[in-house]
Amino acid sequence: MSAGVFTLLLSLITAVSCDIYLHNPRGSNNRLDEETRNRANNNRMFDSQNNNRGGYNVGSLYYYSGSILQIEWTNQHSCDSPNCHCELVIQYMCHNLVRDGATTKTIPEANNQNECENFDCNTDKEYGMNEDIHHYSNCRMRQRNKGLFTADQNLNQRNRQYAVNTRQNPNGNRRGYECPEERDYYPYWHPSPWKDIVVMTNDVSRCAYYQRESENTKSRWGCYLPRDMILENYKGFTIPNNKQDCEEFTYPNNDPDGGVRGIWREFPSHGLSPPDCRETEFTRDNHLGNGLGGHPNVYNWTIPDISHENCVVRMRYNISTNDYDPWNTTSANNSPNLAPTYGFPSQTAAEQRGYVFEEYPDVKLFDDAEFTLELAINTAQYGRTFQDRSHSFAIRKKPAGYENTQIHNLNVRGKRGNIVQVYPSVEYDFVPNDLQLSVGEAVHIQWTGSNTNNANNEGNGLARTDRNNILQLRPRNFPEGSGVQFGPGSVFGHYGNNYPDHLSNSSFLGMSRTDLGHLAMNSPGQFGGELSQLDDAGPYFDLGLRKVSQTGTYHYMCTRNNDFSNRDQKGRVTVFPFPQRFTSIGWTGGQVALPTGKASVNIEQGAFTGLQKLTLAEWTRTQGDNKLSGIGRSMQYGDEYASDFLLLSPESQLTDDAQKITITMMIDEDAYNPEAYRSSQDSLGTWVKVDANVDGARLTMQSNRGGVFVVRSHSNYGPIIGIVVACVALVIIVVGVIIYFKRHPERWIALKKSSKYLERSMQEKV
Repeated sequence: MSAGVFTLLLSLITAVSCDIYLHNPRGSNNRLDEETRNRANNNRMFDSQNNNRGGYNVGSLYYYSGSILQIEWTNQHSCDSPNCHCELVIQYMCHNLVRDGATTKTIPEANNQNECENFDCNTDKEYGMNEDIHHYSNCRMRQRNKGLFTADQNLNQRNRQYAVNTRQNPNGNRRGYECPEERDYYPYWHPSPWKDIVVMTNDVSRCAYYQRESENTKSRWGCYLPRDMILENYKGFTIPNNKQDCEEFTYPNNDPDGGVRGIWREFPSHGLSPPDCRETEFTRDNHLGNGLGGHPNVYNWTIPDISHENCVVRMRYNISTNDYDPWNTTSANNSPNLAPTYGFPSQTAAEQRGYVFEEYPDVKLFDDAEFTLELAINTAQYGRTFQDRSHSFAIRKKPAGYENTQIHNLNVRGKRGNIVQVYPSVEYDFVPNDLQLSVGEAVHIQWTGSNTNNANNEGNGLARTDRNNILQLRPRNFPEGSGVQFGPGSVFGHYGNNYPDHLSNSSFLGMSRTDLGHLAMNSPGQFGGELSQLDDAGPYFDLGLRKVSQTGTYHYMCTRNNDFSNRDQKGRVTVFPFPQRFTSIGWTGGQVALPTGKASVNIEQGAFTGLQKLTLAEWTRTQGDNKLSGIGRSMQYGDEYASDFLLLSPESQLTDDAQKITITMMIDEDAYNPEAYRSSQDSLGTWVKVDANVDGARLTMQSNRGGVFVVRSHSNYGPIIGIVVACVALVIIVVGVIIYFKRHPERWIALKKSSKYLERSMQEKV
């Protein structure tokens, strides 16, 4: 790749972002275990640019490969809104040196290795570390990409020519071993240890670009020099960032043996699938709260099929305003022409009035007035990258007996204190707060906390401590949708009363009495102590994997964190008797398939105009019949079922008439003349035939609506039975006639005479 193409490719996009806080898994925001509300060192491991009070104290969990982890966050500025461009990028990284550390100090730079144990900061566990020293050292010595938009930020001094100097970090400040250029731009063009999970964007037409350019699937090129040489000669030379300069590079130039030459080398991709890419969900400007419906915005991550004890998640929130075009910015546009945007006849006329993209410009608002107004514009922050990262966690293989079982993680988010004390973090809650799964699937209940929260934060039990437990609630006073007092569909209060259910705790998810005791006392591994407020229990709890054997809806609570004034830590688990899957699919299209392999739904690109949350469920034929009989209905079409029932929600119209979604169902291979029908859960007695194609045991149909789908066979017994009945009737008539004339021979003789006269009358001649 030539240097010219290299620069052009990278300058097509300026990735930017703003305040974001990761709540599950626990986001650090550069915090370790501080007893103060403010973090001690905002340069500890990475550049978050978030509020100093954000983040949770260290606490690590582990997740099983293939399990579903609900990632939850809050972001300050709007998404899915015309007010700004918004992009959310979630990535992960695993390697043996990832760690949280034991000090809030920043890990030393390469030229200060004597400050680390064994003169090796890479392996000194006192310091927290995500990216390693080689990643940062290469960045610190590599020439920056000079084709990037820098506005009026001063990056032209001799010591500002490296990849650590960016528009958002012009002075090249260091935060851990993070590379500022890699942090500020996505997709990054040099090798990076970060693997992409998902990109959520306001402009899904860019998804093809993101998926094509992701390092998951696309290799990277860079100038290779031996690592030891870089560390031994740290800051002693500049590493080229393009092919021509790399191949001409020699260090040192006066070496009689020719020195070390640069090698322009291809670094392989991560060898993963392209990242998921979809629309962002709505969030309000300057709100830092939940999304639509009062629910947090989340992304359900299926943990990759790996085994590693040292992993971390990174989330970046990318926004930019419309003051300039964020997708077409290069160094040639460092002084963008604002005249077209603000209605001036020329760029000169705009500049004469102060309409210039620079730090704190003075604008002359009226052409006939002398006064000017200063605008609070920071060109380093118009288009800006903020991020949060989790504390370290482990990924482990599923244990024996769970290889083919879907696992759901049930965790706790938040920290001790009321909303004012913990903000911009959040108070306690269960994650997912409303977990839905199917019987036979498994749940992994696990949480962690801290003993070093701020001493003045409100809460029950021993000051500074986080503790949690789970007990089933006594049933709520009014059933959901009962409509008492306020009409049909109204919902009352919380998930249940504030006293646990002492009679039916043994029914919680079908768990044993021993498990229920552990959940209540937070006690596996706890020898004893005073546990009325769980003070003597540890901050970490792990029940392990439990297969769910009992259907139903279970509301539960934490007894310690249930103050009326601020916390109210309650949750719900719904266990369905049939398999189902949930997913969100937008304009880019996608698929949702049942774990049984009996059905799937495929949505082509462009079929949905926005993000749609889909549920696909399967009822057995008996379950479907029971639902029909439960509302006094029966199936009136066909002779017998040729498939199970398929439920696709929402059951309303999903696409316009021209766009269809493809539904594939497994049917009985010997079904005669199978036909597909659609109805809804509310009117199972009313069915509409759906055109379908059959290929052996597979039936495919298209629809623009959700609903209940089932296939019925139409046998060929009807025509056969008609013929048989006609033949039997004929035989009966013939036998009857014979018996009649045998009993009345005189009438047979008379019939013969009359037939002779009839025969003569039919002749041509008399």
